[in-house]
Amino acid sequence: MKKSFAYPIIFMSLITAIYTFLLAFLDHSTAEQIEFLASADLQKKILYVFDIPVKSQDPEKIDKQFKEKITIKEIDGEKVYLLGENEDVKAFAYPVRGAGLWGSIEAYIGISADYSKLVGIEFISHSETPGLGGRIDEDWYKNQFRGIELKKSKNEYIVYSPSPNANVDAITGATLTSQSVRDIVNVNIGKILEEKKVD
Repeated sequence: MKKSFAYPIIFMSLITAIYTFLLAFLDHSTAEQIEFLASADLQKKILYVFDIPVKSQDPEKIDKQFKEKITIKEIDGEKVYLLGENEDVKAFAYPVRGAGLWGSIEAYIGISADYSKLVGIEFISHSETPGLGGRIDEDWYKNQFRGIELKKSKNEYIVYSPSPNANVDAITGATLTSQSVRDIVNVNIGKILEEKKVD
């Protein structure tokens, strides 16, 4: 009786140990590749901020294209991406974050090297509702931010229609997400223009 009771426990323990080892091995053996793919995805997003078309979806080619055009500078523990290098920098991509409707929204905003225009925006992560606030990922919405002159009007750089000073259309049915994006961009642009930490 004791033997038949112990057998299933030993068998299940052995199976669990084998599967645990296999999962740990797979995790370890693919960690570098997963990290490289995540890096290529971020590189693609930074290229989008600067309105640089990605020539290929191959991660190695994305990495090569990125390294040919972009340099990285760390400021206060944050990575800032520069389009160009040395005296030939054309724009900066700054990380920004803030509260959305369902969680935090993280993005990069691109600003021209003379701090006069918004170059672009790309969202890195968010928890907004798919089909509503999640539409901030769509190109039609993000492309509205390109070329906006950074002239403050009532403490706002981004103003939604139907305001007379509007320069961006909000997402229909996603008022709170649209307001969150506007506030994140406006607050962070204000800080960036005030500090101008990239020299």
